Amino acid sequence: MCAPVGISTAGRHCSADHSVHTARTMPHSLKVIVLIFCLILLTASKKHRRRRWAGQMEVQRQQASHMYKKNHDITKLRRGKNDQLLRVDEHDFTMRPAFGGPAIPVGVDVQVESLDSISEVDMDFTMTLYLRHYWKDDRLSFPSSTNKSMTFDSRLVKKIWVPDVFFVHSKRSFIHDTTTDNIMLRVYPDGHVLYSMRITVTAMCNMDFSRFPLDTQTCSLELESYAYTDEDLMLYWKNGNESLKTDEKISLSQFLIQKFHTTSRLAFYSSTGWYNRLYISFTLRRHIFFFLLQTYFPAILMVMLSWVSFWIDRRAVPARVSLGITTVLTMSTIITGVNASMPRVSYIKAVDIYLWVSFVFVFLSVLEYAAVNYLTTVQERKEMKRREKFPCTCGMSHTKTMMLDGMYDDPDTNSLAGYTKNQIVAEDVEKQEKMVVHMTKSPSTNAARKKGRKVQVGLRIMQNTHAIDTGSRMIFPASFIFFNLIYWSVFC
Repeated sequence: MCAPVGISTAGRHCSADHSVHTARTMPHSLKVIVLIFCLILLTASKKHRRRRWAGQMEVQRQQASHMYKKNHDITKLRRGKNDQLLRVDEHDFTMRPAFGGPAIPVGVDVQVESLDSISEVDMDFTMTLYLRHYWKDDRLSFPSSTNKSMTFDSRLVKKIWVPDVFFVHSKRSFIHDTTTDNIMLRVYPDGHVLYSMRITVTAMCNMDFSRFPLDTQTCSLELESYAYTDEDLMLYWKNGNESLKTDEKISLSQFLIQKFHTTSRLAFYSSTGWYNRLYISFTLRRHIFFFLLQTYFPAILMVMLSWVSFWIDRRAVPARVSLGITTVLTMSTIITGVNASMPRVSYIKAVDIYLWVSFVFVFLSVLEYAAVNYLTTVQERKEMKRREKFPCTCGMSHTKTMMLDGMYDDPDTNSLAGYTKNQIVAEDVEKQEKMVVHMTKSPSTNAARKKGRKVQVGLRIMQNTHAIDTGSRMIFPASFIFFNLIYWSVFC
């Protein structure tokens, strides 16, 4: 027995001793019953605690669910492989939508990002664009409470049907893949599909250079289905002329982009049938200022330089010949440089007309001097024969007459020492301006000799300007100006 009064620690020890004593005196069956009862109480207590914790979690879940319902969409839930939203594995996407029925309409629109280059030599152009397709495939429809679409990348494109559109007359094309493939697929709950890709394509452009460089070119980019005829697939511009969008910053160094427009028509192949074909056409007008600086102005200067020889003395053979050869070679270089940057077409271009006419003007200036030199030589021979036939030209006593060509030497000067200048008579011999100097013997011989030694015989006796040179100074410039008036009025 324990005392009723004492500290709590002593009481606990006393209770423990009492329990041990009771357990020793308690029968075995009663011990089992007590143990079972204790287990039941412990289990009930755990269930009560678990029920309280579950209630708290349920309250938190309901609060979170209430907040999530504002943006909840069934299309955004993650599903297992056997519960896919698009059911891609349940359909055969190697067949077009509505196979066996009417042609599936596929709308197209294009946004031109840049017009990279125009090559006259290769007759092609390079363009970067966004190509978008629109069609409906009921096999891709899915339930959605908010009618929101789903967006995918290029990985889904390989699993479903997409239109097989290609570029007619294209030389090179590729889909951009930096940093990933530039492909976007957007699927709407009702089955409508938007398929977009970013492409750079180099296509052929049939150019007409008959008016080059004053020309205007029209190029077209053509789209067409490769496998499906118009009975299976109908290509059309989704919004008519509004289906083509362009960037306002698009510009080219040599061309001015005047307009973009769209058209469509049917194309026939004898072995496969009729196909829908869409056209993106754009008109380019070439800038002329570059060619004015690089081609036309140098050609004009060379032609004008060739006219300088008309003012050079016809006796200066090296000066006039070298000037003519230089201008001819320069014109040849200009023509070669222009043709090097152009395709080898079989017709005459506008720039060819101008350059070759300028070359003819330069070449005629060389021929003009050849004619002047030849006629001068013929006239000199005739003059020498006339002098030999009539050695004396004096008609008065004590008068000595000499005819000079502006060229003299010391003996000729010394032979005039005994004469004084009396008169100068201008004579026209065969349309040449020659000066005849009449020298009359002076009574005072010594004084005349001294005076004659001091006289400077610097008088130009013969003016070496031929009649052809005089006429060419007017004919050549007038003809070239007349040619320019006709040329620019026709091609501009």
